[in-house]
Amino acid sequence: MDDMVPFAGRDYCLYLLLLVFARGMDFLSTWIATPNLVLEGNPFAKKLGWRWGLLLNVALVGGLALWPLSAIVVATASVLVAARNFQSAWLMHSLGEEVYREWHVERVRETRVTLYLLCLAGNTLLTAAVGGALIYFSPLRLVPLGIGTGMVAYAVAVAFYTLLASWRIHRAAQKLKTQEKRYLNSHPPRLDQQNPMPPEPVTAWASAETRRENKIF
Repeated sequence: MDDMVPFAGRDYCLYLLLLVFARGMDFLSTWIATPNLVLEGNPFAKKLGWRWGLLLNVALVGGLALWPLSAIVVATASVLVAARNFQSAWLMHSLGEEVYREWHVERVRETRVTLYLLCLAGNTLLTAAVGGALIYFSPLRLVPLGIGTGMVAYAVAVAFYTLLASWRIHRAAQKLKTQEKRYLNSHPPRLDQQNPMPPEPVTAWASAETRRENKIF
């Protein structure tokens, strides 16, 4: 099923072009959405950056093209990721990475966790169901099996990184609340005689640390 094809042969070049196109669309959509990788949800890709990420993908593409099934799986998942990125890339680009991140974080915090998880399940499970159906009815034929597996892999990746981002957001919010509580306990509000206004909350000096943990993609 996934027998190695000859290097530089016709099939190898076909799968190589497929992977170059799919991974290229993923890179392009990410660059449009978050050129500074502020909104990149994959911590490993974010740490690598554009230069090392490109070099790693060149090596992976060149190697994966030797195995047809692996090439189709990765290409399918990459195209779906790119399509997901393009869906909101225009908004991220127009608002700016920092503004969009803050806006998105606030929306997540204001949404009930049960509703958030229900919508995430609908997004990922429906995609995985289509991929599972392709796998089940493919009778182990290469192309439908690879596409189905790629769809399932994409759904799993979306669920994992979205849950990871949501956990970071809620953890940062809880940490901020704890910091504010400690600050208020050690600095009770007092009215100044000349300027009868209470002191500013701890949010201002705590936001910098919180912002580092609010990674949403």
